[in-house]
Amino acid sequence: MYLAHLRLRDFRNYARQDVDFAPGFHLLLGDNAQGKTNILEAAYLLATLRSFRGVGGAQMIRHGQPAYFVGATLVGQATHEIKMYWSLRERKLSLDGRPVRRLTEYLGTLRAVVFCAEDQHLVEGTARVRRRFLDLLLSQTHAVYLPTLQRYTQALRARNALLKQPAPDATALESFSLELVRLGNRLIHWRRQLVPELAPLAGQAYQRMAPGAEELRLCYRPMVKSEFAVELAQSRSRERAYRATLVGPHRDDLDMRLDERPVAPFASEGQKRTLAIALKMAQAEYLTRLHGTPPVLLIDDVMGELDARRRAGFLPLIERARVAQSQVFMTCTEENWPRELAPELRRWEVKAGTLRPKNG
Repeated sequence: MYLAHLRLRDFRNYARQDVDFAPGFHLLLGDNAQGKTNILEAAYLLATLRSFRGVGGAQMIRHGQPAYFVGATLVGQATHEIKMYWSLRERKLSLDGRPVRRLTEYLGTLRAVVFCAEDQHLVEGTARVRRRFLDLLLSQTHAVYLPTLQRYTQALRARNALLKQPAPDATALESFSLELVRLGNRLIHWRRQLVPELAPLAGQAYQRMAPGAEELRLCYRPMVKSEFAVELAQSRSRERAYRATLVGPHRDDLDMRLDERPVAPFASEGQKRTLAIALKMAQAEYLTRLHGTPPVLLIDDVMGELDARRRAGFLPLIERARVAQSQVFMTCTEENWPRELAPELRRWEVKAGTLRPKNG
């Protein structure tokens, strides 16, 4: 599957842009703040319905305009048309001319993995960032995961609202507790299955980028150690003090170690950067193995930060996407794009919200 056509209207700094893309490697060149990353953001939005920059829809509307539109033609075993409209008053999403009523009908239509500066938060940020990483990957691969997560979140919010009351209704609290346990056990099951499959892929990617370096180990660290229902009941007195649900998969984490030492306090900045990229490489590899074709790779000004050795470890992933007739989109400035990628790439000039082919 690849992005054959992209149509933008009042999206970020693009007033009006229509562009066709072939399979293969596309290099987006331009100075800072010209709109390179906005193209990647639009592609990621089509894949996940969210921005990798962590902003809402209002921030993606061109200044002074009431709404944005993003449209696309995807080509693979079948051809799909996507239309997305967002304003403060109205949101529309259609797939092949039909309104999308449920996210399960849409997610997976386009699979994409983004590499960006924000990936550093996977290593240095809170557990919530790492849970979101696992949740996104599971949402792309299990149709029922996202609806289960959404229902769990709703039950959690309702239960927390009860706990904040001076005298919570015992019957209602028990009802939400049962729902939380039922849904939470499913989330734990899927996460427990995913991480052991992801861990060796991340370790291999880390070694490719830093040959002979430390051994990377990933381990799922669930808040629930044994029986969710039992541990939830045992936490009841602490819940009354904190007025919040203290046990459950909403507090899970992904433990990361290099040579058995925790990454956050002991790893260098270079090790953390390499690890963040290795996690995303593992995500792409996992999706490729599961679906048989690589996802679209969106690489936002990452390669210029890497030395030649680490770039060399990255290249097989890019080459596999090219051979499989998938796509790679990479942003760079004219000064820092990696010259070893020169064969068989298409260069684009991005200037002031306009994208056009670049000669030479």
